[in-house]
Amino acid sequence: MSNQNFRNHARYIPLWHFITPVILLVILGMSIINLAHTDMHAHDLHMWLPIILIPVAMFLLWWYARAFALRAQDRAIRAEENFRHFILTGKPFDNRLRMGQIIALRFASDEEMPALAKRAVDENLSRRQIKEAVKNWQADHHRA
Repeated sequence: MSNQNFRNHARYIPLWHFITPVILLVILGMSIINLAHTDMHAHDLHMWLPIILIPVAMFLLWWYARAFALRAQDRAIRAEENFRHFILTGKPFDNRLRMGQIIALRFASDEEMPALAKRAVDENLSRRQIKEAVKNWQADHHRA
């Protein structure tokens, strides 16, 4: 595995991030087209409504499966990084640190993390600015 850094730390799984949503949108589109070509009698509508709702439900499941996993992982990262900061400084994170900033700080080495956390609060750095400021990148290969 190559060394992780700012330029290559994002991870995409083509089948999940690109192919699955396209398939779901195609299924939804075809269902809508088929619905538009029905005679719209009551018996046709009750037959086509589930065919429209199934891809919508699948799309929502696809979206929220990712969102819920990331939210749970964000909470774990916040706890881990707050604990790491406490070990390094004897103090918890400043309450003004936003979740995105904390997530970005996980890439900083132990030597630079406390100062970068203070700078993130003082200068209101974005997650991108924090990641770009990291000199000694600490890889995270376990992010979902």
